[in-house]
Amino acid sequence: MSFKKSDLMDLKINPFKMIGSDWFLITGGNKLADYNTMTASWGSFGEMWGKHIFTCGIRPNRKTFNYVDNDEYFSISFFNEKYREMLKFCGSHSGRDYDKAKETGITPAMLENTVTFEEAEMVFICRKMYAQNLDENLFTDKSALKFYANDPYHKIYMSEIIDVYVKE
Repeated sequence: MSFKKSDLMDLKINPFKMIGSDWFLITGGNKLADYNTMTASWGSFGEMWGKHIFTCGIRPNRKTFNYVDNDEYFSISFFNEKYREMLKFCGSHSGRDYDKAKETGITPAMLENTVTFEEAEMVFICRKMYAQNLDENLFTDKSALKFYANDPYHKIYMSEIIDVYVKE
C-alpha cells in the first residue's frame, strides 16, 4: 500500500467539493474478511471538543450501518474521478447482495484499525465519539424532512479524525 501519513493541518482541500460533488466511501469493519462500504455525499469536517471531527449520517437500513455502529473506528476514503462508476455502484448496490470490491475491482486493505482501499487518493481514519439518531421532532427546518419521506432517519456519528493518509 502506498499511503503516507499526513498532517491534517497541512491539507489543502475543499470539503464541499470532496463530499458533495466527488463523493467518498464510508467503510466499517476491522477485518478484511468482514467489512462493508457505502458511497456517501453527506458529511462535514470541523472542530469539536478540542478535536478535529468528521460528522456523517448513516441510515439503519444500510449494511454498513452495523459495522460503523458496532466498531470504534471507520474510514472515509476519497478517490479520483476515474473511480466515479465504482462510487455509483457502491452507492446503489447492497453489500448484502454483492461483493462490492470484487464487482468494482477495488482492493480492500487494512489501515490502522479499519478497512480502506488501495485505490483511494486520501483516507481519513475516524474514531467515533458521539452517535445519535435524528428525531423528526427536533428539526427546526421542516423542509429537510423531505429526505425522509421513504427512508429511515440517519444516525449521526461525530468522530475524531485520528489520522489522514495521502497516496504517495
